[in-house]
Amino acid sequence: MEMHNPAHPGEVLKEYLPEGVSVTEAAKKLGVSRQAFSAIINGRAGITADMALRLSKALGTSPDLWLGMQMQYDLWHAKQKPPKGVQRLAA
Repeated sequence: MEMHNPAHPGEVLKEYLPEGVSVTEAAKKLGVSRQAFSAIINGRAGITADMALRLSKALGTSPDLWLGMQMQYDLWHAKQKPPKGVQRLAA
C-alpha cells in the first residue's frame, strides 16, 4: 500500500506531549534547547537518532517509532523528486 504524504514526526510528537506541558518545559526535560525542540514540532527539523533516544526515554516509546516516522516522511518527500542521472550498476 502506497503512503500518501505522511505527517512530519513533529506533528505526531505534539500529540504525545502531556496536556499543559510547554515547549520550553518539554525541551528542558529532554535536555535540548527550546529552539531545537520547537524546530522539530513545527516540522522545520527532523528527528535524529539522538532525539529518538531522548523521546523514547521521556515518553516511554520506542526510538524506532520516531526514526521510522522520520524515514517514511523523508522517503516520501524524496520520491516526489527522484534523483536524475542514476543508472543501474548491475547488467
